[in-house]
Amino acid sequence: MPEKPAPLRDPKGLISSAALFDPARFAGQWHVVQSGVPGCSGAQSWAWDGKAAYQVKGTDCTGATAQLDDRIVLTGPGGRMIGRASYGGEPIWVLWVDYDYRIAALGTPSGSWGLILSRQTPARPDLLKAAREVLDFNGYDLARMQP
Repeated sequence: MPEKPAPLRDPKGLISSAALFDPARFAGQWHVVQSGVPGCSGAQSWAWDGKAAYQVKGTDCTGATAQLDDRIVLTGPGGRMIGRASYGGEPIWVLWVDYDYRIAALGTPSGSWGLILSRQTPARPDLLKAAREVLDFNGYDLARMQP
């Protein structure tokens, strides 16, 4: 069995999610522009059901690159979610999304994965910088977050 990589953040450190998360505005097409999996990129489609869940399809960059097709359910306020099999089976937290929902930083309390999603690719440099600052604030090792 392959050795599990070290977390991208100290799981004992504090982590926060986006307090003003709007599930309907988060829906739509996103592109993975950075993750803890070097070279992993691709699109993700987040279809909101209008109630409590998304149907998400695309590329999963939270471990070995894989195809994503899962129902992801909101579990609490602030963009906290979980899927059945995607995202390494870990809680999905939207750590930050800009006001216009153009870029988002996602992570998990264990630190096993982290990624930045953007509506456009390449991401706007100023928005990418802001998303990386949020990951850094939440204890992520930015040297391991790559395009």
